[in-house]
Amino acid sequence: MTIRAAEETDAAGIAAIYNDAVEHTTAIWNEATVDAANRIDWIRGRRAAGYPVLVAVDPAGRVAGYASFGDWRAFDGYRHTVEHSVYVRADARGAGIGPRLMRALIAEARDLGKHVMVAGIEAGNAGSIALHERLGFARVGFMPQVGTKFGRWLDLVFLQLTLDARERPGDAAR
Repeated sequence: MTIRAAEETDAAGIAAIYNDAVEHTTAIWNEATVDAANRIDWIRGRRAAGYPVLVAVDPAGRVAGYASFGDWRAFDGYRHTVEHSVYVRADARGAGIGPRLMRALIAEARDLGKHVMVAGIEAGNAGSIALHERLGFARVGFMPQVGTKFGRWLDLVFLQLTLDARERPGDAAR
C-alpha cells in the first residue's frame, strides 16, 4: 500500500469511496452522491487552500482510502486548527489503511504549523472513535441529535489532537 498526494486521476476512486459512505453509512451526513468532476474540484480547492489530499493506493493502483483536512472554521482566530476526514474503501477496511492515512495526515498538519486537529464523528461509529483515540485524540465534546440521516437523529462526538507544544500562537512549533 502506498500513501501519496492525490492526483486528479484518483478522483473517480475517491468519489466511489465517498458515495459508498453516503449511501451506506452515517460517516458522511450528506445524502447526495458526487461524481469524479466534483472530486476534482474538491481536490483543486484543497490544494488552492494549501491543504493536502492523501490517497492510499493498493498494488493494483486502485484508491483504497483517502484523507484530507481543511479549515475548522472560517474566522482568522481558528487559523491554527483544522478538521479532517478519512475514509477507506469498504473491502479494504481493517487492513491498517486508516491509521496509516491518519499518521501521514497528522504529519502534514504538523509540517504546516497547525496546532490542533479536530475530528467530528457520529457517536455510533465506535471503530472511528477507537482509531482516533489510539492515535492520541481526546474526546472533548458531545452534541446530541444535531444531524439526521436514514430517518433518525444522529449524535456528534468531537475529538481533538494537539499537534505541538506551543504555549502561544506566535511561538515556533515544537
